[in-house]
Formats: sequence, C-alpha cells, structure tokens
Amino acid sequence: MSFQTGLSGLTAASRNLDVIGNNIANAQTVGAKVSRAEFSEVVAASTIALTGRNEGIGVETTTVSQQFTQGTVELTGNNLDLAINGGGFFRVTMPDGTAAYSRNGQFKLDTQGNIVTNQGANLMGYPTTVAGTRTSVALQPLQLPTSTPIPAKITSAIDAEFNVDSRAVVWNAPTPPVALTTYGTSLTTYDSQGAPIAASIFMRKTANDTWEVYTDPTSNATATASLAATLTFGTNGALLSSVPANPTIGVTSPNPTIGTFTPTLNMGKSTQFATAFTVTKLTQDGYAPGDFLALRINEDGIVTANYSNGQSQAAGQVALADFRNVQGLRPTAGNNWVETSASGQPILGSPTEGKFGAIRAGAVEQSNIDLTTELVNMMTAQRTYQANAQTIKVQDQVLSTLTNLR
Repeated sequence: MSFQTGLSGLTAASRNLDVIGNNIANAQTVGAKVSRAEFSEVVAASTIALTGRNEGIGVETTTVSQQFTQGTVELTGNNLDLAINGGGFFRVTMPDGTAAYSRNGQFKLDTQGNIVTNQGANLMGYPTTVAGTRTSVALQPLQLPTSTPIPAKITSAIDAEFNVDSRAVVWNAPTPPVALTTYGTSLTTYDSQGAPIAASIFMRKTANDTWEVYTDPTSNATATASLAATLTFGTNGALLSSVPANPTIGVTSPNPTIGTFTPTLNMGKSTQFATAFTVTKLTQDGYAPGDFLALRINEDGIVTANYSNGQSQAAGQVALADFRNVQGLRPTAGNNWVETSASGQPILGSPTEGKFGAIRAGAVEQSNIDLTTELVNMMTAQRTYQANAQTIKVQDQVLSTLTNLR
C-alpha cells in the first residue's frame, strides 16, 4: 500500500509542477489569471472498518482553480488596447460562432472595420445612436465604417445667437440709413449630398424694439429680400417673441434635383442691448461626408469614431459579462474562458453599471501572477516530489529486507 501512497504523491506533485510551470510561462500574458492545484486526502473506508485505523492511502488532485483577482493596469498608448478595471469579462464571438469570455483587451481592426482579437474573434457590444445612447440590449459585433465615408447630413436646423444695437436708427424705406447687410452674418450649410452652400441672415430695425430678419439681401429694397421673421424685444433686452415662432430660411442647392431645402432658424437667445452688433453663436447640424480617422473608447465603453469632416459619432458600446461562479468557467486556448453548467449563464451589462468595472482605453490588464511566489512554490513542489520518491525508495528497501530473510 505504501507504494501506492508514494505513487499518488508523485502524481499530485507532478500535477502541481505542471500548474506552477504554466503560471510561470504566462506571467507576462495579458489578462492571464493565476492557477492553483488543490488536493485532498484519499482514505479507504474498508480499511478503517477492518483494522480500526484511519490513516490515509494517498492524495489526489481535486481541482485546478483560478484566482480572478485584479491584475495591474499598464498604459500602452494604443487606443484599441482595453483594460477592465473591476469586474467582468469581454464577450467575444469566435470564428466558429461560439461565445467566449476574456480579460485580454489587445484588440485590432480588421479589413471590414470589426474590432477583433488576435485570434479573429469579434468583440461584442450594444448598438447606440450617434450620440451614444444605447438602443437595444441585443449584442452585435462592434464595427466602424472604415471602408466607406459616413454619409452627408443635410442642414435641418440653424442656431443663431446675436445682439442687435438698440441705438440703431429705424429703417427708412425711401432713404435707408444703412445697407441691409450692416447687421448680418453668414455660415456654411450642406445639402443632402454634402455640398457646401453659403447662407446669410440680415436684420433691420423697423420700430423701437422691433427687428425684421431677412435671408436674401439682393438689394436694399424690401421687395427683393426674403423676410424670415419679425423679432420683438422687451425692455430688459431679451427676446419677447418671434413671428413666426419657428422661422425657416430657404437654401438652394447647386444640384437642381435637390432644389431648395428649408432649415429652421432658432434665435431664441438673441438680445437687444446698447452695444455694437455681435454674433455669439452660429451653428448648424449638417455636414459633408467624412472618412474614418481614429477612435476612442471612454470608461462607459462607448466607442466613438472621429472623421475627417470634424464629426464624432458613437459606433456602439462595449458589453461586459459576469457569472455567479467564475470558478466554474472552463479555460480555453487564446486566453479565453467558456461557460459551463457550473459557472451558470452569463449576466450581461455595460461598463460602470452595477458590479461591472470601468473600461480603461490605451491600457491592458497584466496577469495577476506573482513570479517570485511561483518560483518559491516550484521549489516546494520539487521537494515534495523528492520526498514522495524517497518513501517509495524506503518501502522498496523494507520489502527487499523481508524477501532476504532466511
């Protein structure tokens, strides 16, 4: 029996050395987690019943567990490197369509604009609006429009904030005191194909605290100018009313097929004070087509793409997964884990939501393996292996002595 006891010790020590060796080999593997061999004593119930003695008959490896403690977050400067600072796993879809989970955030862009791992697995996330609001809980591969430009957007709204001079003289139609273009400004708008078109707005004072807004100052005669709105200001200088309440201006595209489009004109924060005419804000919501330049990912996992037309648009949100029993996950190749019946089904969510950690872009999570500790463990396991070998040697000597009795 002592031979079997020593043999079980050799087997367990060898398995322990395998685990320690794997830890040492992966000390620099991004997202790797330290493993630990766990053992239990083997006791024969029949031996206790017959002899009344309860000594064991060896050892066995119960399991190899992994410790999912946080690894050190190391900055890399690569925007596609992601580290999870806290709980959760990246959800990836392997090339064969199966789901896997990882803490390795070394991602790349493939030729189709998908965010993928080094093994070609797609990083999964949630769809969002261009403003970054999640629109669905259904997972999809995160993809950026890198192959074609983002489409142009027609100008649909113009925001203008300005101050008109309350000291200005009232316009006299027969003999205008100033040109219609004296109080005016212009900006670039875009048609549905992204062609830039200059649009202008001009104001004239028609009575105390009353101004008219024009958009087609072809001459100083009101007959050839396009009246967009009439503004009335209060005694405190703030805008009291606009007639119509939601004025529009006509902008004509150089493409006859597109024709004229009419963005709304918002002047709600304009003022009339006794100071020079100034424009404090003049923006519009259209833009030309744009090519992909770069991306950034914030701690909430929102993936934002930057384009050559100056636009920044959200392209999705990184999804994270967690499990009731992470020890039940089964490790696979490529530094991934897959769910099992012991781990339970994944709980999906967004970074910084509940128990999920925050995303740190431009960084990776190093392994939580302490190389010094593993080297000490290796020496201990080596001595354990030698000690078990020695018990077999001694048992062999005892057996040899017995067989040589005369």
